[in-house]
Amino acid sequence: MGVGDIAGLVAAIAFAVLAGFLIYPLIRLGKLLDQIAETVKQTGDHAMPTLDESVTTIQQVNKSLEDVNKISSAASTTANNVGALTDLYGSFLGKPIIKIASATFALKTTAQSFFSKKSKTEADETDSVATASDKEL
Repeated sequence: MGVGDIAGLVAAIAFAVLAGFLIYPLIRLGKLLDQIAETVKQTGDHAMPTLDESVTTIQQVNKSLEDVNKISSAASTTANNVGALTDLYGSFLGKPIIKIASATFALKTTAQSFFSKKSKTEADETDSVATASDKEL
C-alpha cells in the first residue's frame, strides 16, 4: 500500500464520516418538510369550509341589507306622504281658521273699544255731574 492509497483511504473515511454527520440533519429536514406539508394540507382542508361559511354569511348580510333598503325607502315614502298631507291640511284648514281668528280678534277689539268709550263717557258724565253739584254748593 502506497502513500497515495493511504491518502485515498483517509479521504474516503473522512467523506464517510462527513456523510454520516450530514445524514442526521437531512433526515430531520425531511421530517420537517413532511410536517410542513401536513400542516399546509390541514390548513387547506379547514380553509375551504371557512370560505364556504363566509360566502353564506355574506349572502345573508346582503339579503338583510336589501330588506333594510326596502324598509328605508318605504319610510322615506311615508315621510313624504305625511309632509304632503300636512301641507294639505294646512292649506285646507289653516286659511279658514286664520280668518276665524282674525274676525274674533277684530270683534274682541271692537267690543273692548266700545265698552271702554262707553265707560269713559259715563265717567265723564259722572265727573261733570259731581263738578256741577260742587259748584251749586
